[in-house]
Formats: sequence, C-alpha cells, structure tokens
Amino acid sequence: MRLYPAIDIKDGKCVRLFKGRFDDVTVYGDSPAEMAKKWELLGAQYIHVVDLDGALAGESVSAQAIKSICESVNVSVQTGGGVRCLEDIEKRLSLGVKRVILGTVAVSDPGFVKKAIERFGAESIVVGIDAKDGFVATHGWEKVSTLGAVQFAKQMQDMGVKTIVYTDISTDGTLGGSNVDAMREMAAAVPDVDVIASGGIGSLDDILALEGTGVEGVIVGKALYTGRVDLTEAIEKTKNL
Repeated sequence: MRLYPAIDIKDGKCVRLFKGRFDDVTVYGDSPAEMAKKWELLGAQYIHVVDLDGALAGESVSAQAIKSICESVNVSVQTGGGVRCLEDIEKRLSLGVKRVILGTVAVSDPGFVKKAIERFGAESIVVGIDAKDGFVATHGWEKVSTLGAVQFAKQMQDMGVKTIVYTDISTDGTLGGSNVDAMREMAAAVPDVDVIASGGIGSLDDILALEGTGVEGVIVGKALYTGRVDLTEAIEKTKNL
C-alpha cells in the first residue's frame, strides 16, 4: 500500500483545510517545494499536490509552485485542481508531473475523460472522486451533485480510467480516521482500477485499518504536518500490505 504525502497549495503556501472548507485554513509552510523535498527525504515515492486556488477558480493558479515541486524532487508527482481542458492537462504534464487529476470536469463532461485518455494515455490521467454522503461534490467541494460516487466510478472504469483518488469530504482534515467501509465499497466496485483512499487519516492505525479494503494507496496530509504520523515508520509498516 503506497503512501502519498499531500501538499495543498493556497496563495502559494502549503496549507490544510478542515472538511474541505476554504474558510478553515491552517498554513504549514511557505514553500511547497521545500515540503516536497522533506517528504522525499523521509521515503515518499509519490507526492500528491492540489492547487486549491485552481479548484475554486476553474483554472491553474499555482503552476509555478507545482513546477518548483517537480524540479525539487526525483519522485513522481500527481496533481489536480482547476483542470478543465486538454490544454490544462498538457500544461501540467509539461511542468513535470506524472499524473493529472480530473475532478469537476470529469463529472460535468464524462466524455472529456475518454478524450484525455486517448490523447495522453491512461497512465497520465487520474479521476478524483470527492464524495459527501456518498454523492459526488465538485467545484472545490462547494457543490454536491445527485450523482452517486460508486455509480460514477463504474462509469469511469468503463471509460478506461486506471486510477481513482476517492476522498470522503466528511472525514477530510478531521484526523478522525478514514471512512473504511466507503473505501472498501469503492475498491470492490471497480476491480480494474487502483483506488487511492483520501480523507481523515490521523494515525498509523488509521492507515493500517485500510488493509484488506483493496485500496492501492493512501493520501496522508494533516497527520504528517501535525506529527501524528511518522512518514518513514508508516512506509515501513505498509510496504508489504
């Protein structure tokens, strides 16, 4: 089970939100690139980066910060937030990222996902499914649709998507533990897809609780920044799961 340290960028800084609320922000560092280097040094093999300003604006806002991250580390980077067209994907890939995460646009225009895979390859495209009470949320989590998260994931699997980041918004940033049942349900529903669990990790036990759910990896954010999870220890404990 792979661990993905999360770097959320707002106003050029490294921050964390509480339950996805943009009015509840904690700043953890002025340099996202320095933070990425720290996580790499501690053993991370993949960095998860979100352009929070981009997610709200509907366009890339933090391109320079993302580029700096990619130039600062030798590990792979995946990023999302504000990706709305094929040119946006191309720009992100040109910054040096390995995978681009499609969120709002995948919900509003599922056919776009198919076009993106055809142009850039399934290995370069990730679909981010952010759910609130089992329904897909969009536009930086500000809007909740009537589309079921599992239903949508199956649709994405049929289009050839190979990786999904599944976030349970109600747990995100709370340090209260992942929604284990939801992650298990999602992984079982799309057996041909690597599901990355996101939201709520507050301890090593929370990470280990996902063993057996079928998820490929876990995104860890606030728990790393507050010292509640030691990344090196967590990687060691999960490398054989």
